[in-house]
Amino acid sequence: MLKFGAEIPFVHHLGFTLHRMDGGASEVRYEARPEHMNSFDVTHGGASMTLLDVSMATAARSVTTDMGVVTIEMKASFMQPARGPLVAKGRLIHRTATLAFTESTVLDAQGRVCSHATGTFKYVRRLPADERSAHRRKAIATD
Repeated sequence: MLKFGAEIPFVHHLGFTLHRMDGGASEVRYEARPEHMNSFDVTHGGASMTLLDVSMATAARSVTTDMGVVTIEMKASFMQPARGPLVAKGRLIHRTATLAFTESTVLDAQGRVCSHATGTFKYVRRLPADERSAHRRKAIATD
């Protein structure tokens, strides 16, 4: 299992695992826990959207791991309920010096397409860890 390259508490909370991040491609796996289900007892759309987002972001970052990315826009389509273990396969379609254009597909254990998304990400420089911590403390203190 690979490391995402950044500590993302929400991704850790959901239990995503990174299995590929190279050459403009990514693979992120996820199995929804009971608290991640909707009222129909399938993976909540918000969790699926996060899975799509993270797999596109890691595909974008796979070609420049020293940079971070932030989501600029995202469009998702849901084809069928997402049940059981899920795999999201992200792909970098095109990039410029500052933007990444991506797509991702979420598949269930039987290989059926559950959802698909396209997204645009902006490449950003990462703050050193001590600056991030100071920024978080300041944000918490002002809440």
